[in-house]
This record gives sequence, structure tokens and C-alpha cells, in this order.
Amino acid sequence: MAGAAAEQRRLATVVDSWRGRPVLVIGDAMLDDWRFAESDRLCREAPAPVLTLRRRISAAGGAANTAVNVAALGGLAVLVAPVGADVAGDELHDCLDRAGVWDRTVNQPGRPTPVKRRMLAGNQILLREDSGEPEDALDPDGVNNLLTALSCATEELRAAAGGEAPTLVVCDYGLGALPAPVRAWLVANRERYATVALDAHDLADWRGLAPTVVTPSFAEATRLLARAAGATPRAGGTELHLAHPDVDPADGPSELTVGAAPGAARALREATPANGAPASRAPANRAAGGGRSRADDAASGHDRVGPTADTAAPPEPVPPAERFVPTGEPIPGEDRVAMTGDGLSVTGTGVTVNAEAGEGVDRAVLAESRLAELREHTGADVVAVTLDTDGAVVGGADGEPRRSHSTPVPASHAVGAGDAYLAAMTLALAADAPLPTAAQLAQLAATITVSDTGTCVCRREDLLSALEVPVPDGGHPPVIGVDELATVVDAHRRDGRTVVFTNGCFDVLHRGHVRYLEQARTLGDLLVVAVNSDGSVRRLKGPDRPVNPVEDRAELLAALSCVDHVVVFEEDSPATLIEALRPDVYVKGGDYPPEMVPEAPLVRRLGGQVRTLGYVPDRSTSRIIERIRRHSQERENDLTTKPS
Repeated sequence: MAGAAAEQRRLATVVDSWRGRPVLVIGDAMLDDWRFAESDRLCREAPAPVLTLRRRISAAGGAANTAVNVAALGGLAVLVAPVGADVAGDELHDCLDRAGVWDRTVNQPGRPTPVKRRMLAGNQILLREDSGEPEDALDPDGVNNLLTALSCATEELRAAAGGEAPTLVVCDYGLGALPAPVRAWLVANRERYATVALDAHDLADWRGLAPTVVTPSFAEATRLLARAAGATPRAGGTELHLAHPDVDPADGPSELTVGAAPGAARALREATPANGAPASRAPANRAAGGGRSRADDAASGHDRVGPTADTAAPPEPVPPAERFVPTGEPIPGEDRVAMTGDGLSVTGTGVTVNAEAGEGVDRAVLAESRLAELREHTGADVVAVTLDTDGAVVGGADGEPRRSHSTPVPASHAVGAGDAYLAAMTLALAADAPLPTAAQLAQLAATITVSDTGTCVCRREDLLSALEVPVPDGGHPPVIGVDELATVVDAHRRDGRTVVFTNGCFDVLHRGHVRYLEQARTLGDLLVVAVNSDGSVRRLKGPDRPVNPVEDRAELLAALSCVDHVVVFEEDSPATLIEALRPDVYVKGGDYPPEMVPEAPLVRRLGGQVRTLGYVPDRSTSRIIERIRRHSQERENDLTTKPS
């Protein structure tokens, strides 16, 4: 028990170490639209249920959800992606704002924001409507704007990290956000990033990037190996057999016949130690890359559903002549899976999986046998092959495969957990965690997000709770006195933590406040918010303010997860507090340079730096109060004009 507790504390230390780490996410951003309905009858026109919409939820998807997971896990996330000038784009911006992601997306008029709309009854997805196609290519101006945003965001993150190179996550789901010029720029500027994670449907498009880690699904890894090997079959041994049709691989996703090489099933059983890796789990009727759990979905940011079945014991090998005859035609497209008529094959993700060909062969064993080749073909230091309900296989330079396991869940629970996996794996490797630790935390982040229907997001607090380690707060209440706060700040500073300080009235807490405070929190390890007392607010804002007393304002601020401590001050200026606390970073909101902040000279004299963060447009306490008053006046006028 003591060893387990020590291991959990070690993992929690890694989670704490990546807090505030700058991560730039670029790729295909989309909106997940969830519509929850009820049905108690069929329509007259067809045997179809009549649905009554009860609830609708919008969430960030694809690269946007990866950025949201990075922010939720405690990193400093910046998203660069093309987003349409449409309603879906507006909703996606709102999702990013709520999550505290620095939104550096590029507006693309005439190019719609990709959307996945799901209709559910109970816990069952009845249908999904997708919009956004690879044919919606960026025009030359769009490409140039994207490259400009990418370069500026890189330098912005470098400045926020004190000159250190940021981390890069590339999410290429084939929707056109990463055309050839953008890929070429990323390859040419690889040295500007310390850690690079790649999640791509087609890994062959990214030769030369030399990523730190790639996270292909089994199908994506298979496709890459097939293109590398051509039509040459592997003879004997435990290697994966890949038969490639005689077509140009550049034409897009290829049809592959996937199974064990001749004699592989028997060889695997004979080569398996008595107490070693199981070779008896047969991927019968299983689509490569289909049937994903959230752990596998973490690898590509998408949900894929396919039939699965296990056999208790492997049958006798099928003669080679019968083994490699594909049945049925593959269904094009990454997200479609279907069983062929004879029940022997499953097609999907551009791959045909012959069930008899792989009889008695564990996909994890096959993936382990090809990790070295995958590292060679991708140029990656680490390869994590995800295996839907079977977890993942991870390999690094030491040649030692690591296996993690996942729990099967309903498909509606398995959307976006791959993004959580990718975010946690990237943050852990960027924090120089050992590979086994990174793989363990990535799997845990994906697993704990699958408890309910919706797009998965793993929060830092959830990860620490799963490790049974309380979120550290130093034993001090969030609303704290000046003297006690000075002691707390000194203790944090001795431990090497960066103290961020900001102040304000925060009279009517609104979205602009929350976004501002979340961004401020990413600039250091501890955020202290100083709140003007009621008397101070009256002197600054007028006799009719504040609307809410300081006790309420302080408690609301303290309830925000991004705020560590709240202190109330009586003066009109926080200068006395700044001298007492000597913050490392002083943050103010406003669209003016730091030099215009009145407290800037004092902060710099004490050795700190000053940062200004822009407000959310049209979001302010004064505007909210004015709307309330105007609405109240309109109601009074309506009442007085009505006849008695």
C-alpha cells in the first residue's frame, strides 16, 4: 500500500510539473453538436422514431478539443486553426473562451466550420450529420493568414515561457486545415519547438517532421506500413501481413487486407511464453481502428464504432490459400464501418480486415512487433498505437513496448477521449517525464473521461482525484488576510513557484472576468486576486456601486478553479499590497501597453514584470448593469401604459 501511495504521489508530481507549460495546437478544429431527444412512438411515414428535442450541447471538437484538454489539464493552450465566419464558428469561439484557450484561430469567410451533429435518444446515438469536407480547401490568402498566425502564436508562447521553446501538437484529420504549404512550414521550422506531438490520419504526409511522439490508431499504423512495404508480403514469423493493391498510394486511403502472415498464428502461439503475452484474443470481425474507446479516440480525436468479438481459444490455422482472400468491398471514408455479407470481414477506415486471416493473433502483439518500423517510418522518438477497447501499445528508443488497457464503454461516451490521451501524453513528455509515466498518465486521462455522454475533457483536478491525491492548497482558505497571504506567497516563492497578481472590483462577475482570470493563471503557478472593498468601489465607481457586497464578490472569485487566493484591500490603489507580496507577474486587463499601467514602475522596481490582457468585447460590468436598468425601465413603462 505504501508503494502504491508513493507511485501515485510521483505521478501527481508530474501533473503538477506541467502546469502552465505552453502548448501550441494546430489542425482541424470542429464543433461537436449534441442533441438529446426523447421518443415514445414511430412516425406514420416510415418505421422511424419521432423525436422530441430536450437539450442541446455544443463543445469543441478535433484540434479544438485537444487544446481544451491541454488547458483543462493545466497547460497554457493556444489554438491556431481555420474557422468559418458562421454560427458554428461563433459557438466554437465561445467554447474556447470558456475553456481558457488562447484563441488564435483564423477567420475563413466562405469556408464552413466543420461540424459533427449527433442526435441521441436515451444513451444511443441514432444518427450523425457531418459538415466540412477536405474539398473545402483554404485559398491562398487563407494559407498566408494561417502561416502568419502560426508564426505569431509561436513567438507569443515563447515570450510567455520566458524565451523557452513551446510545445507543438499537430492534429491532422484530413479536413483541409493543414495543406502542403503549412506542412512544409512546420517541417522547416521544427527547431522552434521543443516537443512535437503528431496525430494524423495519414502519417505519410508528415515525413520530415521528426515528431517526439505519434499516436496512430491500428488502422493508421497499418496504412503507413502498407505504403512503406508496397505489395511485398511478409513471409512467416509474427509480422503483420499487408497486401497492398497496385495503385498509387498518393491517391488517398488504400484498401488493405490485414491479417497474420502465413503461419503467424501458430508461430505466435509457439513463441508465447507460458506466462507471457496472451495470444488467444482474436480480433474476429473487428475493424482496424473501429470500435474505439476513448483511449483510442485520444489518438485521433474522432469516434469510430465497429463490432468486436473475442474468442476463448485460437482455432487451428487456416490454410494460406484460404487466408488472404478479401471479401466484400471497402467502404470509403474514415468514420464508416460495416460487416460484409459473409460475416468473415469488416471494412472501414479504408481497411479490409479479414477475420480468418488474423485468427488467434492479438493486435497488441502485432503492433508490438512493428513498433521499431513505425518509429523508423515516422521519425518519431515515441510511437503509441491505440487499439480501441484493447488499450494502447507504446514504444520508445529503448525498444521496450509498454501496454496499457482501457474499459469498453458506450459509443456515446467515447467521443474525444483520444484528445485527452494526446494532451496528457504531450504534456508529460514536454515535462520530461519517463515514457512509462507518460503512457500511464495518458491512459488514465482518457479512461476517467468516459463516464457520461458528450465530448470528453479531462481536468487536472479529475486526474489528481483519480490518483487519490488531493489538489494542493497549502491548507489555507482561498479568501485570506494580508499578513497570512504574505506568508503563503513567501513559501511558494521559496519552492520556486511563480506568483501572479491582479486586482479589480469584480462587481458583477461575467464571462470577460473569467476568461481574463484563466489567462492570468496560465502565466504562473499561483494566482492572487485582490478585490476592492465596498468603500473603495464607491470612491472609484460612484455612490450606486458596488451592486454586490465584497463578501459575495470575494466568495465568487474564490470559487473559480483558476484562482488560488483572494484578498480584500481598502485603498484605491493596490500599491501597498504589491510592495508586501512582490509578485513575479502583475496582470491588468485592457487594450493598452504595460507602460501605461500606473503600478508598472513599482512592479519593475521590485523585480516583477507587467502583462496586459485584452477584455472580451462587449463584456463589462457597466454594460450588464445598464442592460438590467434599461430592461427594468422598459417594464415599468409597459406597466404604466397598459389600461387599468
